[in-house]
Amino acid sequence: MVTLLGLIVLELSEASRGRGRNAQKRKESPIDKITPAANLNLEQMIGKWYLISVASKCRHLLETGFKVESTSITLTPPTSSEDPLSVSTLRKLNEQCWEIKQEYQSTKTKGRFLLKGKIPQKNIDIVIAETDHNTHAILYYQMQGKITMKLYGRSPKVPDPVADRFEELAAKQNLGLDVVFQFPSYSFCESVDKDHVLSKS
Repeated sequence: MVTLLGLIVLELSEASRGRGRNAQKRKESPIDKITPAANLNLEQMIGKWYLISVASKCRHLLETGFKVESTSITLTPPTSSEDPLSVSTLRKLNEQCWEIKQEYQSTKTKGRFLLKGKIPQKNIDIVIAETDHNTHAILYYQMQGKITMKLYGRSPKVPDPVADRFEELAAKQNLGLDVVFQFPSYSFCESVDKDHVLSKS
């Protein structure tokens, strides 16, 4: 009886330590260190944003970064705190305009979202870190522990101080100028036909 009780206590102790280790691992996630914008108002984020720059060590960008296409997104804020943030992306692929529809799931932290992948390992954590709602927004994306940053503008170009700020923040993530990709500020897609719509919600 004493031996059985001892085993149970030992198992519970090990399980508790395991949960503690898992919690510690979660706290060490790079994006957990990124604070969402304190002034964030999703209602003011509604509408179109143009992709200005991306800072990333993504293999695809490193191999084809010189071929990046003009890209824009349109945000539709959730109707309640439990509803997702709807994101529609318009971009070209092989000279054809495509629309990609996604849903950023809300989390307990305001300004932080989750884009679910087909498997948990493909989930993407997203934080809106800086925005003034009128000229620019800086977003952080994390998948499998790796950070990608994106700079969006209400117009295809942003003021130089904003671009400098983005590069400064990217450098803090060990994303130097050699992995900061500038996106075109012209030839944006305005619409697509129903045969060129992808839904990734």
